[in-house]
Amino acid sequence: MQLPTTLQGRPFGPAQLAEIRALLARHPAASRYWLSRHLATLWNWRTANGQLKDMAARTLLLKLQQQGWIQLPACRRPSPTRSGKVAAGVGWLALDERPVVASLASLEPLRLEEVSQWGDPEPRRQLEACLERYHYLGYRSRVGQNLQYWVRSAAGRPLACVGFGAAAWQCAARDQWIGWTAAQRAQRLPQVLNNTRFLILPWVRVPHLASRILSALSQQIRADWQAKYRQPLWLLETFVERERFAGTAYQAANWLCVGRTCGRGRQGPHQPSTSIKEVYVYPLHRRSRQHLTPPTPDDDDPHAQRDPTADATPRRALGNVGPTEPVPGGL
Repeated sequence: MQLPTTLQGRPFGPAQLAEIRALLARHPAASRYWLSRHLATLWNWRTANGQLKDMAARTLLLKLQQQGWIQLPACRRPSPTRSGKVAAGVGWLALDERPVVASLASLEPLRLEEVSQWGDPEPRRQLEACLERYHYLGYRSRVGQNLQYWVRSAAGRPLACVGFGAAAWQCAARDQWIGWTAAQRAQRLPQVLNNTRFLILPWVRVPHLASRILSALSQQIRADWQAKYRQPLWLLETFVERERFAGTAYQAANWLCVGRTCGRGRQGPHQPSTSIKEVYVYPLHRRSRQHLTPPTPDDDDPHAQRDPTADATPRRALGNVGPTEPVPGGL
């Protein structure tokens, strides 16, 4: 197997592998927890607000072991993240599964409840359990920065759940649309957020609900991200598997389709390893691309040619696309 050139959003190669192997050789009795924290400290691997990315380091080590490049010490206790899986049956009985067949207007205003932060853990457990049971991709515990939303009716009835996580490290269509170089992407990637899960509960049948949720989230998510991480957020992205979905809800919410993936996965292996997906982005500011790229000399030249769409931002969605908009099953 060829050594990956990128792991967990970091450039990777023989020098990094040798460093990890030396760490394992020096500390053969260390726990996986200690090794991941030590590696993150050694590489000064931190979030923009200074938090040590030890879980990202743990995932990197596990991937290397799965590919046969290293051998980690035996696991001493069950993972606190349940090995990325949600315990079966969590929170089912608390959900009202009676059918919701109604007009969108009768349920508004929608309530967006962000549940990833500390507090009452039950809403988060229910959200994770719903994704595990009803989303076609299931659910794996989030590693790194993330937001998770319950979407409820005005009366408090759960309608949908939505998850956001780290942006894909490499995506040619997105990077070309932004105008990124590799160095710019490495610096600004934390300012892009990926819509990793979108599930309308299977007993909910409400025309135009999906696009209305996306529109409402686009108005709130920057404030939630700033409140949780104290970092700017300029762009949302998602990947739509065309064999399953037409992307109608994203189109109705004025997301922009900027191209297709090459089937190489989030971390960019050399050979196609996953299905081809359409790439959608949503700028959260009219100058999102400028915020994601450093100034250029042309910025001060009034005669320089400019991309006429550079300052464009999608109009607020009305969600009136007709009955073909996908509702149940997850995007």
